[in-house]
Amino acid sequence: MSQSTEHIDQRQAEVDIAICGAGPVGLSLAALLIKRGVAADRIALIDAKTVEQARQDPRSIALSYGSRQILQEIGAWPIAATAIHQIHVSRRAHFGRTLIQREEFQLPALGYVTRYGTLVTALAALPALAGVHLLRPVQVSASTEQDDGVELQLSDGRTLRSKLLVQAEGGLFGAQDDKSLQRDYQQTGIVAHVQSSAPVAHRAFERFTDQGPLALLPQDDGHGNNYALVWCVRPAMASELLALDDAAFLAALGQAFGGRLGRFTKTSARNSFPLGLNARPAATARTVAIGNAAQTLHPVAGQGLNLGLRDATVLARLLASEAGSIGPNALHQFALARKTDRSLTIHLTDVMARIFASAPDGALSQTLLGLSLGLVDVVKPARRLLAQQMMFGRR
Repeated sequence: MSQSTEHIDQRQAEVDIAICGAGPVGLSLAALLIKRGVAADRIALIDAKTVEQARQDPRSIALSYGSRQILQEIGAWPIAATAIHQIHVSRRAHFGRTLIQREEFQLPALGYVTRYGTLVTALAALPALAGVHLLRPVQVSASTEQDDGVELQLSDGRTLRSKLLVQAEGGLFGAQDDKSLQRDYQQTGIVAHVQSSAPVAHRAFERFTDQGPLALLPQDDGHGNNYALVWCVRPAMASELLALDDAAFLAALGQAFGGRLGRFTKTSARNSFPLGLNARPAATARTVAIGNAAQTLHPVAGQGLNLGLRDATVLARLLASEAGSIGPNALHQFALARKTDRSLTIHLTDVMARIFASAPDGALSQTLLGLSLGLVDVVKPARRLLAQQMMFGRR
C-alpha cells in the first residue's frame, strides 16, 4: 500500500471519521465510505501493526457468500480462496446430521476460505484508499469524547481530532474490556492447517464432540494442506493436545473426527486462543464499535468476520447519508439497524456453543441433539433459514 504516516505529519490534525483497526473490517469500512461519497482525506485508519505484519498473518478465515458480495462491491474480489460447496454438520459417534449444499440456493458457493493476510493485502491495495490517512504502526494512548467529536492521543505524540471514532480492533477474548453480554465457554480453540489422505473437495465439516466443535474448512492454497482446522476443547485437553508431537496430535484428531477423510497425515504449527462471548459495548454519542470490537463470538459456524463486514456496510451507508453533519444521529440509527442481525447471530452461535458443544453426557441428551440435527436436515425451511442467516444475515 502506498499510504504512510506522512499523510498526517503535523502534531495535531482533524478528520471526520477515525477508524481504529486496519484489519479486514476497518479497511472495508473505509472503502465503503469512499464508495458512498465520503472524501478519502477525511478518513484516518489507525493500526498497531505494520502493513507487512498484517500481510504475513497466516490465519485462515471463513467468508460467507454475502461477504463476497460486499468485497465485490468495493473491488476486493476475487482473491485466492477455496470455495465451500457443501457444509456437513454432525455429532461424533451419534445419530443425526445435516448437509447444506450450494445447489439449494442457486449459488456458486456457500462461502470461501482464505488467509487473513491475503484478504488484508487485497483490501490495502484498493486504489480508492490511496488518499486515506494511514497511521501505522501507532496506537491510541488515550481518547477524550467531547460534544463535537473525539480527541485521540497517539503513541507517537500526535493528536488527532475526529467527529466520530470507530473501534474496529477487537483482540482476543480475555484481553478485552468487559461488555454487558459476556460468557466464558471454558474452551480453548486450537488452530492449524492439516492434510488428510482422502479429502472431499469443497466440503466443510462442523463436527460436534463432547469437548466442543471441531471444524475442518477446505483450503487448498498450494502449501500442501487440505484443511484449516479449528478444534474447540476444554483448557486441560488443549494443554495436552498442544504438548503432543505431530504424529500423536494427528492420531488424536483422527480419533475425535472419525474416518470420513481417511487419515490425517500432516499438520502445521499449532496455535491456541481462549473462547468466549463478549458483546454489546456501552453506547456513546461519538464512538461506535463494529466487528470483534463490538461482539467477540465463539468460532462455531465462523460468523465473526462476516457479522463485522455487515456492520461496516450498514455504518458506511448511514454515515455517508449524514453528509457534512456526521454525528450522533447516524450512530443511533446504526444501533437500531444492526440490532436484529447482531442479536440473531450472537444468540445462534451462543446456543450452538453451549448446547451442541457442551451438552452433558447421557443417552437422552445425545438423542435430543441427534434429533435436532436430523430435523434441520429434513425440514427444508429450517435448513434454509439457518443457511440464509449464516450466508447473508441482514444488512
